[in-house]
Amino acid sequence: MDDIDKKIIDLLQVDARLSAREIAEHVGLTPAPCWRRVQRLESEGIISSRVALVNPIKVNLSVSAVVEIRTNRHNAEWLRQFTSAVEKFPEIIEAYRTSGEVDYMLRVVAPDMETYDHFYKKLVEEVDLYDVRSHFVMEEMKNTTALPLQYC
Repeated sequence: MDDIDKKIIDLLQVDARLSAREIAEHVGLTPAPCWRRVQRLESEGIISSRVALVNPIKVNLSVSAVVEIRTNRHNAEWLRQFTSAVEKFPEIIEAYRTSGEVDYMLRVVAPDMETYDHFYKKLVEEVDLYDVRSHFVMEEMKNTTALPLQYC
């Protein structure tokens, strides 16, 4: 990946709607080779998808929580059950297995606390969890999907 590829990715991370012509103007290429580069970046999996980012407040999802989960069951069956549960809940928009004292971290959105509480009750019915702690976001200080490219 060269500097032009990085510039293309930077542009698309900000606005995936840009045309090949618009990208080409920014990176100093003509549209055809620029578009070939975009297609190559997609086929190599460097660009994994192009999506629309939705403002959660505008779609009535004003409650955002980071949920810490600890389990005392570290076996394949429990992991299958937990993974299945994570997939079932659209409120869970990110899920990570982590190191340290917390086994899993979830990012959960809901329209209000009552709906979040309903989600929580359904989750603990679905999976045997040792400890669940919810941290509610009071203020979003930074939110980006753009990855820093200076390391590649």
